[in-house]
Amino acid sequence: MDIDEKRVKHLEMIQGIVNRLAGNSFAIKGWSVTLVSALIAIAVGKNDGRFVLAALLPTIMFWILDGYFLWQERLFRELYNTVRLGQKDTAEENYSMNTSDYLTKVSTWFGTAFYIKKKKPNTLLYFYGTEMVCILIATILLN
Repeated sequence: MDIDEKRVKHLEMIQGIVNRLAGNSFAIKGWSVTLVSALIAIAVGKNDGRFVLAALLPTIMFWILDGYFLWQERLFRELYNTVRLGQKDTAEENYSMNTSDYLTKVSTWFGTAFYIKKKKPNTLLYFYGTEMVCILIATILLN
């Protein structure tokens, strides 16, 4: 296998990880919406706002977990770009999946989940923030 074939194989491995992380993120969002919708439906059926408030904890947990997957995805994208541009010697790379060199190039886990940067909308903040606003509105309406 020559250097270019090794680089392509390495890129395919990294892309597979990025795809799995994106899939996990999508699944978490689906579970979050499903759980919150079910708890709101139960609350409306029983006319009890406490069920809606119970949705706050899982929403926060899904938000944090989704932030972790997005953070990892960004780290692997940085690794992908480094390998793609040939900035590391292929013999040195040895199909490395170590992303620790890129920790300073992307936001922290917390920053990925909660902060808005200039020219970069934080989709997690918009998604889970909207979900939390819906939970609070449903709580107010039921109490």
